[in-house]
This record gives sequence, structure tokens and C-alpha cells, in this order.
Amino acid sequence: MSNKTKIYLPLIIAFAIAFGIFIGTNLNYPQRKMTFFSGNPQEKKIKKLINFIKYDYVDEVDTDSLLDVTISDMLGKLDPHSVYIPPVEHDRITETMNGKFVGIGIQFRMIKDSLTVLGVVKDGPSEKAGIKAGDRILMADKDTLFGKKLNSDYIVSQLKGEPETEVSLKVYRKSEKKELPFVIKRGSIPIESLDAHYMLNDELGYIKINKFAATTYDEFVTALKDLKSQGMQELVLDLRQNPGGFLDIATKIIDEFLEDGKLIVFTKNKRGKIHETFATKKGDFEREQVYVLIDGGSASASEIVAGALQDNDIGTIVGRRSFGKGLVQQEMDLGDGSAVRLTVSRYYTPTGRSIQKPYDHSGSNAYFNEYEHRFKDGELISVDSIKVNDSLKYTTAKGKIVYGGGGIIPDVFVPIDTLSFVSRMHFNPINDFVFEYIDNHRKEFEGMTFEKFDHNFDRDDSFYNKYWNYLIKKHPKIKRNEEGKENLKLYLKAVFALQLYTDSRYFQIINRDDKMIKKVLELEKEEKSILQ
Repeated sequence: MSNKTKIYLPLIIAFAIAFGIFIGTNLNYPQRKMTFFSGNPQEKKIKKLINFIKYDYVDEVDTDSLLDVTISDMLGKLDPHSVYIPPVEHDRITETMNGKFVGIGIQFRMIKDSLTVLGVVKDGPSEKAGIKAGDRILMADKDTLFGKKLNSDYIVSQLKGEPETEVSLKVYRKSEKKELPFVIKRGSIPIESLDAHYMLNDELGYIKINKFAATTYDEFVTALKDLKSQGMQELVLDLRQNPGGFLDIATKIIDEFLEDGKLIVFTKNKRGKIHETFATKKGDFEREQVYVLIDGGSASASEIVAGALQDNDIGTIVGRRSFGKGLVQQEMDLGDGSAVRLTVSRYYTPTGRSIQKPYDHSGSNAYFNEYEHRFKDGELISVDSIKVNDSLKYTTAKGKIVYGGGGIIPDVFVPIDTLSFVSRMHFNPINDFVFEYIDNHRKEFEGMTFEKFDHNFDRDDSFYNKYWNYLIKKHPKIKRNEEGKENLKLYLKAVFALQLYTDSRYFQIINRDDKMIKKVLELEKEEKSILQ
């Protein structure tokens, strides 16, 4: 703790107490309209305190920063999910959840102090202008973007802007060994929330959702229709490591699977007001089998999806216990570009269970790091190690036992596969190796279809050996070993597919050794044998 922080600490505590009165008075959502420093005696007290600090305190104090710290500290005393969003972060979060931003449409990274294009967004401004993967962007307007260590936020600020505005780029194209000028008109760039969709076999489709943003339902319906056109009869919905998002988007997706009138979810606020959401007639996948994949990173809206289907005896939940977030937040504007995301209600699955795991008010570290305890307790290896509370036992219409109080427990448990993981030491080196190889051999891959790549890639271990030579040259102390060779080869191939094609192709390859998907294929086979 710095000396300046020690000096300000008593002020922060006093300010927190005063501001707490203000928040408690004015954020009584949704009945009261927020008013700043009106005639209320407590509010007048806060205004006086701010003025005393601003004008009479012995040192110069940034009251705005003091206020930010105070708000964050105060919300931290409520629950782990009530948070303060400062102005500098608010726009970025809003863009992510809205599913779009205004920019030029490239994926990039800094490589040897050069802003290097990894890929361009399909049909985006850069693709239309002729920018290609491997191009080095030297200048944006009159601002130099090479030869210095620039962070991503600064680069993005130079390339983003208002819709229909232009940015002049100077680009070095390595394959042609020359500089090229481009003028690009900024446009709306989608931030996709679906990582992948493809067919696992002739009848089983796969969709992976990474969050529930404003555009997720539309993306999901498009993917669903595409897979149905390919003959899909059953679906794997992958919600692993999906932290949630908009509640209404999750319920619209659930509606695709539930019959008209089925309860999806209900919420209850502190006044006891209950809001129920029911399925409608419009579902397009109500009579087919769905498998939902979850793990400890599946939270909030992901758990609403899994819980609604499980409680309605629809489909099969596969994987490991989900995170356990049963609180609903409402974002509230504070008037200066910042906002608070305040917990305003709890949600309950159709059987009436809350899946919120316990928390106290001593801090959020233990709450968010509970995964480590699950690992130590053996829960990721054995279903018998999952702790359940018999007082929170519920029964579905078909007699299935489900539990509240700490996440969704899957219908079919799949232990973590400790043998299939690629060592973390390979993650960054493989990405660097793949980029450098493709960057130096682009003609080798020009016009190559994914099917041809998939069939022929590294059948003789040549890329595997080149990677090891690259790694040892970069890190001479590393000793080559053949442990986990097949997993390493699969990851290497998947990263090539990612950089040459799309995210979907990456998952199409990496999922071939996925234990949960293998379990689903087993379940599908068993189901067909029973029906025959």
C-alpha cells in the first residue's frame, strides 16, 4: 500500500459510508428515479463532504478517482456480481454485448514491433479494400504503427472510429516486397458469439456459443437452419466456458426446444415480485434430441439454458457441474459514462431451485476461485465427490432428482481428461510457429480447400518435427519428448486450421479428441440401438 493510499484510506472509508446511504436511497430499482444530490438530508451531506475534500483538504485530491474506488469497494460488500463499470471500460463491454463495433475489420497482433494482420473479417471494409493476412500496417493516417511497443488499446483507438469515416493506411506486403496505400471506410463489424457450427456425423449437429449477446439468437437460428439443411436430427449445444449474458436471449434460445406453455425460468426480487417466462409456439427443434455440454465455466445464462431443459425433462445435460450463478444484474447508468451492474433479483429454474452457490461478503477471490477446491476435492474426476444438499432436492415431472444451491449437476458426468491436455508451454510457441510458417509459405496454401488440408496435413510428421526444431532453436534448454505426441499433433493441426480458415474449423479438428463429445457419440449410439 502506497503512502498516498494510506493518507486517503480514512477518507475513502468515510466517503463509502456516506455514499452507501446515497446508493441505498436512490438505486431502489425500478421504482425510484435516480436523483443526484437533491433535497434529501443524506444527499446534502454527501455533497458537502465532496466539497470539503475538493476545496479544503490539505492535498490535491482527484475526487472522481476517489469516488470510483469508493463505489467499487461498496459494491464488493454486496455480492460477487454487483460491479462498477468505469467509463473507460463501459464502451468496450457494451460493444461486446451488442455484438458489433465500428472499425476496419481485421484480426491482428504485434509481431517483432510490426502490426501484423492475421486475418480479415469476411465482407468487412478491409477485405473489400484488398487487405490480406500477413500485411504489415505501417501507418494509420499520419500515425506510425511500427517500430515501437504499442498496446492493443492504442492500436484499436487508431483504427476504430465513427461509421463511414475513412482511414488512410500504409501497408507493407511481404509476399510482394512493397508498400501499398489503402483508404478504408470504417463500417459495422460483427463480434460473433457462435464459435462454431458443423456436423459431427450424418445426423448429429454441433453449435458452440461463447456468450449470450444481443446477436446470439439470430446467429443461433442461422446455424440451426444451416445444420438442419444438412440433415441434422440431433444437436450438441456446447456451453462450456460460457459466462452468460442477456437473460432474454437465453430464454429465446430455450424456446426453440420447449413446447408452448412450458415454464423456462422465473425471477424474484426483494419485494417478492415474481416474473415468469414461458415457451411459445415458435420452437423449431422441439421434437429432436439435444445434448447440452457444461463445465465449471458455464455460468448464468448458460445455466438457465441447462436448468430449463433439465427441469422440463428435455434432452441430456453432459459434463461437469456448472459455476453456480443464480443472480440477475441490471445495468444502471451513473450519468458520466460509467455504470453499476447491480443484482436486482434471483432466478429460479422451472422446479423452483436456485442454483446460486454460497458466498459471503469478505471478498470475491474465494468465490471465483472455487474451481481449485473442486479440483482438490476430486469433483472433476468423480461424480461421487460432488457435494449436494439434500434439503435442496427437487423432482422433475418425470421423477428425475435435481439439486439447487450450487450449479447444475449434469445428467451424465464426464470427468476431466488429465491425459489429453497439451502442456501450456506449447500454446504460445505453436501459435508463433504456425504464423511464421504460413507467413513464409503462403503460396503453399493458396486455394487449398479445408477438406484437402484436413485429409493431407502432416501425415508424415513433417510439421510436427519442424515445430520441435523451431521450439528447441528458440529454447535450447527444452528437451524433446514424445509424451502426448498425438494430442500435440492435433493441436498443431487445429491452430493451422484456425489461421488458414475459421474458428469453426479449429473446433472441428480439436473436438475430435474431446471426451464430452465422445461421450455424446456413445449416448447417441446407445439410443439408436434401443430404438431398433
